[in-house]
Amino acid sequence: MKQNIVLIGMPGAGKSTIGVLLAKAMNYDFLDTDISIQRETGKKLYETIAEKGLHAFLQIENDVLKKVAGDRMVIATGGSAVFGQQAMAHLKEIGTVVYIRLSCEEIIRRVNNIKTRGIAMQKGDSMEDVYRQRTPLYEKYADITVDAEHTTIEEAVELILEQLD
Repeated sequence: MKQNIVLIGMPGAGKSTIGVLLAKAMNYDFLDTDISIQRETGKKLYETIAEKGLHAFLQIENDVLKKVAGDRMVIATGGSAVFGQQAMAHLKEIGTVVYIRLSCEEIIRRVNNIKTRGIAMQKGDSMEDVYRQRTPLYEKYADITVDAEHTTIEEAVELILEQLD
């Protein structure tokens, strides 16, 4: 097994929450790359998207993720990380990529703060559009896929641990 676990999936899939518990269970460090981006820019994600535009935000995200280093870490990525080819190639090199899969309906149910959450999406796109655009990329990069549709956070962590063994 590679030394890091990289969590990918839609906004609202639970990557950060699952990541913290997974890191505790594995005695690993935890890294939330959205926080790394905010540190790098000095702004909240939605502010960076609003001020610089979607394309520039995705470039910043790609650049930040290319520099992630360390081992024995659980890395929770932003939902748009899969748009960064260099970032994903790097993350696959340093870790096992786990796609936390949920239905579009469940994501919509969970995500009710699109404006302040900092979701990287084109103006006029719906969450269904975002889901359709990203799902093939999550599937492409995943080493492991965990269906977290009808699970608690703890059950999702257990499913990941079982598949990592």
